[in-house]
Amino acid sequence: MRSTRAALALVATALTPALLLATPALAAESAPSSATTVATATEADSSGVDEMSDDDVRVAIARIIADPDTGKAVYAAAQAALDGTIEDQRYFLETGLRLAQAEDDRVAIARILASAEPKTDKAVIREANEALDANTPEALRAFLETGYRLARAEDDRVRIARILADPTISDALRAAAEVAIEGTPEEMRYFLETGQYEV
Repeated sequence: MRSTRAALALVATALTPALLLATPALAAESAPSSATTVATATEADSSGVDEMSDDDVRVAIARIIADPDTGKAVYAAAQAALDGTIEDQRYFLETGLRLAQAEDDRVAIARILASAEPKTDKAVIREANEALDANTPEALRAFLETGYRLARAEDDRVRIARILADPTISDALRAAAEVAIEGTPEEMRYFLETGQYEV
């Protein structure tokens, strides 16, 4: 009983940073689902994996496989590791996970670019291309976790400024737009998608 509790505590400790960083609420609602897998570079701390028992390693990989938000590349790499030796499994947690996550992140960014409008999503296109050009797991993840949200906010601010520049808008719409442009990225997005039509 004691060893089971210790094993679970160790797995929870190893996975906590990954679970907290990999699925922030804002990234989850703004990026495609493959961008919110449980895998992050923080989980691939080799000293943490070295301290895990063989069973803990298998449990950690099984949780990644069971997570519905796990991307295709991470899922395939995790499944291959689980079917392999314990050395394969440890390698996956130490290195393979980070690389597979980067592959899933590249796909997620490509989808964002494919759905972007060249005339209105200039900041998103610029930042997404910069992340792809950097081509490091950290740059890709940073774009999906924070960069996308901020770039989209920049584009939304431009859209709202264009609404404010129109002299024919109503006083109520102008007031709502002025409040929105000073707000959070989420408030600006809400105004553009819903709020302006409610005024």
